[in-house]
Amino acid sequence: MTLTHILYLHGFRSSPQSTKARTLGLRVAERLPEVHWWCPALPPSPKAAMEMLIAGIRNWPPESMAVVGSSLGGFYATVVAERCQCRAVLLNPAVEPARDLAKYIGEHTQWHNAEEKFYFRPEYVDELRAMQPGMLTQPERYFSIFAKGDEVLDWREMHARYAGCHIKLLEGSDHALSDFDNYSEEILEFLAQS
Repeated sequence: MTLTHILYLHGFRSSPQSTKARTLGLRVAERLPEVHWWCPALPPSPKAAMEMLIAGIRNWPPESMAVVGSSLGGFYATVVAERCQCRAVLLNPAVEPARDLAKYIGEHTQWHNAEEKFYFRPEYVDELRAMQPGMLTQPERYFSIFAKGDEVLDWREMHARYAGCHIKLLEGSDHALSDFDNYSEEILEFLAQS
């Protein structure tokens, strides 16, 4: 089955304007123009974000769709991939976002637009806790890129959570994967496998 749809999920305080989202979106448009690309702006509420995503991909064929997620988007991508049984690529994914984001309750600005503010509410931590996926049903459907130089999340925790998946462990890099362009081809190759 050929790849027909890709869902890209950005991280906390990020947006569809992130370098990774734009880079991969351009690569998909160049290399796989027939593939439907969707990179939505996610609301701060995890419950609302998941409801929007599930509604948006309702008619996508699970056998030919894939999801890519970065940081908090990597957590969401795991939830979607487990629900749909589709391929997933995770970029420095959040493993325990309920724990990690509990200290970020309050008002924030978007990285890519300081004018755009949002409020991260205490109940959002509970929403994250409620959607925590269990063990991966098919680790071989996942390709994960972890950076030892991630200054936000612990790569060891990611590595333990996604053991058994296809893993690319970077010696350096950072949370944003500033060298992301080096991996976009490898990501597309993994996603295009049938």
